[in-house]
Amino acid sequence: MEILIIILGLILDRITKIWASKSLKPIDEKVIIKDIFSFSYLENRGAAFGIFQNRVMILAVITSIVILAMVYYLIKFKPSSKVLRISIALIISGAIGNLIDRFSYKFVVDFILLHYKDVYYYPTFNIADMLVVIGTILLAICIIKDEK
Repeated sequence: MEILIIILGLILDRITKIWASKSLKPIDEKVIIKDIFSFSYLENRGAAFGIFQNRVMILAVITSIVILAMVYYLIKFKPSSKVLRISIALIISGAIGNLIDRFSYKFVVDFILLHYKDVYYYPTFNIADMLVVIGTILLAICIIKDEK
């Protein structure tokens, strides 16, 4: 099941990033919901929220270590919790998706833009980022649940 989640996540991430590169790069923005939701091509040369700008190798090494540690954990400990296995698979899938970009282009393709008019803009993100965030939330739920 984990391998299927990782593969499906990678496919969805790659397809959407290829689409964004071909369809959005030539234009400024494709508005989906006016003043709230748009697609806008961005080459992110850092990590979340733009930190570690132009530190591709450091980010690639850290990401690789995290991926290997999570794969090792899944193989070695074979967690019985389905939610825990799914959360780790989602994180691995998203991490690999962005790692592919870093190795291929030296940046990550981001294209999903959430904002409120011109008042607030959430940092542009992609499907891989969503997989990591959803996986992390599920992982946090597993940890909190186990502590009780």
